[in-house]
Amino acid sequence: MASTTVSTLLTPGEVATLFRVDPKTVTRWANAGKITAVRTLGGHRRFVEAEIRGLLTTVPAPQSGD
Repeated sequence: MASTTVSTLLTPGEVATLFRVDPKTVTRWANAGKITAVRTLGGHRRFVEAEIRGLLTTVPAPQSGD
């Protein structure tokens, strides 16, 4: 019997909120191959939460301006 892993998928809007960018930016990142997008049957992009959370650890925290 084959084991399957269920991954939580995020919408472009959810990814945009995590990175504090516009959803169109997330779409551009996917088109450029910077992040992996999964297409639904309806043609919508979804992103694997584990990959996105891993990328968040590599992004520097925003600096507060004095």
